[in-house]
Amino acid sequence: MQQEGSFKQSLGLVDGTLIVIGSMIGSGIFIVSADIVRNVGSAGWLIAVWLITGFMTITAAVSYGELSGMYPKAGGQYIYLKEAYNPFVAFLYGWSLFAVIQTATIAAVGIAFSKFTAYLIPAVGENNVLANVAGLNISAAQLLAIVIIVLLTYVNSRGVKEGKFIQQLFTWTKLLSLFGLIVVGLIMLKPDVWQANYSTGMQLGKGEASADGWSIIAYPGMAAMMGAIAAAMVGSVFSSDAWNNVTFIAGEMKNPGRNIGLSLFLGTLTVTLIYVGANLMYTGVLNMQQIATAENDRVAVSASQQIFGNAGTLVIAVMIMISTFGCNNGLILAGSRVYYTMANDGLFFKQAGKLNAAGVPQWALWSQAVMACILCISGQYGNLLDMISFVVVLFYVLTIIGIFILRSKRPDHPRPYKAFGYPLLPFIYIVLGIAFCTLLLVYKTDYTLFGFIIVALGIPLYYVAKSSFRQR
Repeated sequence: MQQEGSFKQSLGLVDGTLIVIGSMIGSGIFIVSADIVRNVGSAGWLIAVWLITGFMTITAAVSYGELSGMYPKAGGQYIYLKEAYNPFVAFLYGWSLFAVIQTATIAAVGIAFSKFTAYLIPAVGENNVLANVAGLNISAAQLLAIVIIVLLTYVNSRGVKEGKFIQQLFTWTKLLSLFGLIVVGLIMLKPDVWQANYSTGMQLGKGEASADGWSIIAYPGMAAMMGAIAAAMVGSVFSSDAWNNVTFIAGEMKNPGRNIGLSLFLGTLTVTLIYVGANLMYTGVLNMQQIATAENDRVAVSASQQIFGNAGTLVIAVMIMISTFGCNNGLILAGSRVYYTMANDGLFFKQAGKLNAAGVPQWALWSQAVMACILCISGQYGNLLDMISFVVVLFYVLTIIGIFILRSKRPDHPRPYKAFGYPLLPFIYIVLGIAFCTLLLVYKTDYTLFGFIIVALGIPLYYVAKSSFRQR
């Protein structure tokens, strides 16, 4: 199977849009609103956080449309950074993607699948410890996550059509399920709960639950308020990430100069509308205290119980199983294309730069799977994810700055699609992204420093890669 080949352009606009949507919607939307409410206190700011995140995501996506039209090649964001800056900056991104951004997300989404499968099959839960290896407890949940990663990697190694079928099936299913949940929830909206939740308007403060009810404690100054908003956005940014995965598979898209940009816009807009709709539904059936104190932060489970009664837990469990399975398929399919491109630049293992007879980078797929499985076993995927939002936004900012650099450096390069709202919207994203990263650096220091360490490890590795993986 291992041989040189070429990518097969078999993905259209609908396929690209479903990859954007499927890669974005995992388990976050069902969980992170609890932490957001604890940070901002009010329903008004809960919705505002999701709107701000949605604005940033859509703005970045339509800006990437210009870059995808200029460089419709496998590797996407890695290619954009290389063209705008140099191979060193591109390698730091590719390394971060392999070390944590893509692989830790795959691991975490796999664990989320296992956790909610345990509602139906308790034996695969985290509490069922199967073995202790070198001081690490290996649970049934971790083992199931590994099985899912291996299964999806195998399916995607057979060809892009196989991965495409799974992506279409599971993405349409979770879209219809989420839409149905939102609609039913809004139909069963409780007017007294809605009115109480929004009676505080846009009051911003630390939310605290007590015997006397829900209280919002004001932050001491503007800096603390901005830090709280940034901390709240960690969850919403992580839930909205991976939209750029469609750029990684440009080599397999039909008419990539047009379809990638449109896929980015349509996919991020759809997900933003769903996320805002889901949170409006939460605030229509649950009061703020119920959202903030939901068991294990599973807000969607609490909301579904209000809507469907005892069956609500199983409804959400099945929805999240579908959502996370489809999400991991998209992540696994797309990420390997970056390592393929890095290998062909002499910056990753040479075997990763080859396509099998089915026209997919099989070795790159399996190397990604091995790394994700190691992170599953390590039990550190949760800690790693805490800093993913910081790292990904940092690279998004660098990439969008690259639009300005390339407009100056290569003004005559063909641009089938130009960034919408240029230069204003890309500039706004850069300002918001820098503010977000700076606030996290101040108020979530542990997370951001760990992110810096991961990126910084790529500096010596770049020179090792140059000497070890140099093309023949």
